[in-house]
Amino acid sequence: MTAVTLRIHEVQLYQRHVTLRLPFRFGAATVTQCPQAFVHVVGEVDGRSFEGASAELMVPKWFDKSPALTHEQNFEQLRESLRNARDAVLAAREPMSPHMLSQTAGDNAIAVSVARGLPRLAAQFGPALLDKAVADAALRAAKRSWVDGLRAGVLGDPWSTQLELVRPTQVVLRHTVGLADRLTGSDTGADPQDGLPATLEAAIQRHGLHHFKLKLCGQIEADVERLSRIAEVLTRLGGNYRVTLDGNETFTDASGLGRFWQALQATPALDDMLERTLLLEQPLARAVALRESIATLGIDVPVILDESDDHASALEEGLALGYRGISSKACKGIYRSLANAHRIAQDPRLLLSGEDLTCQAGLAVQQDTLLAASLGVRHIERNGHHYVDGFGSAPPEEAQAFADAHPSLYDTASGRAHLTVRHGQLDLTSLHVTGFASAATPHWRHLQAIV
Repeated sequence: MTAVTLRIHEVQLYQRHVTLRLPFRFGAATVTQCPQAFVHVVGEVDGRSFEGASAELMVPKWFDKSPALTHEQNFEQLRESLRNARDAVLAAREPMSPHMLSQTAGDNAIAVSVARGLPRLAAQFGPALLDKAVADAALRAAKRSWVDGLRAGVLGDPWSTQLELVRPTQVVLRHTVGLADRLTGSDTGADPQDGLPATLEAAIQRHGLHHFKLKLCGQIEADVERLSRIAEVLTRLGGNYRVTLDGNETFTDASGLGRFWQALQATPALDDMLERTLLLEQPLARAVALRESIATLGIDVPVILDESDDHASALEEGLALGYRGISSKACKGIYRSLANAHRIAQDPRLLLSGEDLTCQAGLAVQQDTLLAASLGVRHIERNGHHYVDGFGSAPPEEAQAFADAHPSLYDTASGRAHLTVRHGQLDLTSLHVTGFASAATPHWRHLQAIV
């Protein structure tokens, strides 16, 4: 099958307010509420119209971590990125493949956003959401699911037909332990008393968790103390557990990172945890991460990039400096994930990880999870179900529609739809439907337009 060629003649942008049930602290930021963005497109293929959709949380202090900006200013940066992407896609007059549209309109939108002062990571946000929605429309036009469509070359990209794609039925959930998360019932902190786990202990017991993502603050004494406490909980409850460590750009230079790792290695209480550590994610600030080598720091786990992934050559630049992989996140673009997966497949020493931007129930978590799992990622950070109560403020009818369409992924036993986590895993069988991972759509009339 050849690539679908389509022309997008309608793009609608929306948002919905999301309130977190628990504060999510990473790096220097604490998030308690933010909007989720939604994109709805209508494309024309051979005279017929097909719809596509996508969604992503507009998390503050991740795309742009400048302390001079308020959370609302961060949200507006991402709205600006979405508007620029919409305008660029609608300006494309000729039918073209989804990938070619991304290469032309998407790149033009990024250039406009950067020229207007947005950092590249924020500038990519809008085009990334448009890419997902356009891919959804193209797959529906081809009557193909995500994996089958990639194998058939529906998107027109140069990588998917060369990849050994997986048709995943399940994936291990890697549970985020944020810097404000309570570890045990005796810890002080937020407890919404909503029937959902509010501590690390309770989450392990409820979901059978065995993979964890631990946030670092970049301060040696504080990190050693907290990691030691987490290690005690995991040794007691986590079984044959595994962890990843996330620096979230908290280290200002490579020498400081080296001292931090030496301190971890010198702490007996962390010996077992370090043996079970799979990777260290983006410890250095993006301003220096691709300028300073980490090859001689003695870090004996793979160090990977995340926030530095704001341009096409980021992975190659990182490999030259001692990095051994990169994250897949749909908020950075599906084609970036496909390209990086293709490069990583050429070297068994490298790895592609699956990370989260607090993907919410519905389109965001479904598309992002299937993207990573289809590329062979076996465990993926999922935290939207932990920090937000199910579908949050979405109308109950919308949540029920997603639960009915994807019964293996959502549980409604409590009266509200929540992500189903059994034995620390997600069941993905219901995501293999026509289109990009979803047989349900948001209730557009209940969303606020982004104009």
